[in-house]
Amino acid sequence: MSPEPSYAHGTSDTALLGDTIGANLARAVERFPDREALVDLPSGRRWTYAEFGAAVDRLARGLMAAGAGKGDRVGIWAVNCPEWVLTQYATARIGAVMVNINPAYRAHELAYVLNQAGVSLLIASLAHKTSDYRDLVDRVRADCPGLRAVHHIGDPSWDELLAGTVPDGELKAREAELSCDDPINIQYTSGTTGFPKGATLTHHNILNNGFFVGEMLGYTERDRICLPVPFYHCFGMVMGNLAATSHGACVVIPAPSFEPAASLRAVEQERCTSLYGVPTMFIAELNLPDFASYDLSSLRTGIMAGSPCPVEVMKRVVAEMHMAEVSICYGMTETSPVSTQTRRDDDLERRTGTVGRVMPHVEVKVVDPVTGTTLPRGEAGELRTRGYSVMLGYWDEPERTAEAIDPGRWMHTGDLAVMREDGYVRIVGRIKDMIIRGGENVYPREIEEFLHSHPKIADVQVVGVPDERYGEEILACVIPRDPADPPTLDDITAYCRERLAHYKVPRRIEVLDTFPMTVSGKVRKVELRRAYGG
Repeated sequence: MSPEPSYAHGTSDTALLGDTIGANLARAVERFPDREALVDLPSGRRWTYAEFGAAVDRLARGLMAAGAGKGDRVGIWAVNCPEWVLTQYATARIGAVMVNINPAYRAHELAYVLNQAGVSLLIASLAHKTSDYRDLVDRVRADCPGLRAVHHIGDPSWDELLAGTVPDGELKAREAELSCDDPINIQYTSGTTGFPKGATLTHHNILNNGFFVGEMLGYTERDRICLPVPFYHCFGMVMGNLAATSHGACVVIPAPSFEPAASLRAVEQERCTSLYGVPTMFIAELNLPDFASYDLSSLRTGIMAGSPCPVEVMKRVVAEMHMAEVSICYGMTETSPVSTQTRRDDDLERRTGTVGRVMPHVEVKVVDPVTGTTLPRGEAGELRTRGYSVMLGYWDEPERTAEAIDPGRWMHTGDLAVMREDGYVRIVGRIKDMIIRGGENVYPREIEEFLHSHPKIADVQVVGVPDERYGEEILACVIPRDPADPPTLDDITAYCRERLAHYKVPRRIEVLDTFPMTVSGKVRKVELRRAYGG
């Protein structure tokens, strides 16, 4: 009997939502007016659903009065704060396209995005850490002729925006023009090579993805979600905010940007039932000296995503953080983002060894990256995905869109994956991260998983670096558990020798304090290769 192909379709008895985001929020406001929708711990502010709906309405009218039309691009360049969330729903309510801008961007990156997306109105923070947003905006204004208005959160210009209004009939007429298939959001991919690309997403894309992620987690109006992940990324605004509001749940903002102690404090104070993070965030929380002093007993679930989740970390999250139903999600900005997810009743092996199975109403397949032929289950190839979640395309870049989405509307993820016999998917690396050592294909993920069990290693990233003899050699960049007693290359070689094939054993080691990261918490392997590849 021939093996089953690496193809899966997420059948579901729950239908896709046909709403716009504004209509979906209105339904939640009507059903849960007195339940909390949003809590901001840094400022102490709280909104019930009725209050949140009214605040969104006020900002929507202000944006219309400021000239924001259907399809106009409104930029949001801010750290996590309630105004970010209000902007997300207010722009959707009036059919403007919200452009997410990474808070870590410097002047030239900001100018690129403002011009590439054609942003006419910008909402920005005033300052955070070393970033003076007002100064950075002032520096690029002359180079961005399309930018006609800037409103800084916490500044009189923000109050002016809120003071503007339009008659009720005008807002209703605008809402009547909207379709769930309208573009509503542009998110820029990280741009590790060249300039970032603007993934253009619709109401239908992101509302349904947030809703079904929440369904997989069993969300109801009783859930309270601690969100230390950035809103500018799909993880925060879709898997967090839209998963919450589509179920009447509450979003809790612990801090403007990730702080491990603030996250655990928020869980304890607000009795959160769900906590999100990338693996490095969970590692930082678990490694706090006073971790055991926090009462995390209210937690039952959460999401670990953004990069591969080490087995040892997942075991501690389940055992010590009470997150028995924690979920692994896999996806990319271009797919709204989640394509596969573990289920609440999955055993530890599936939760640690895979990124789950296909989401409802989505298709995935694993193909030969050269020929595009679907491979048998159990063989490694490129993961591709299709369905409601695939973006419209990259904003104003049809050629780059055609490179990513083929004529069959399959999104080419660039990730190497294996679909198991049971339909669960393992990510074995990025096509571009795969190391080819002496003709052997080496997947860094496998080595990283193994080294996470080393008693002296807190975190590890494996990259390929140039080598005259083998083409590429394997470098392990490690963060030690005890900086005073880091592992040596001999330690690692001896540890690997009995368990890994000889060609997978790292030949070099670098001991580091931290890894270079994107703001969303992904390790920038390209920088590790650049820094230590000599």
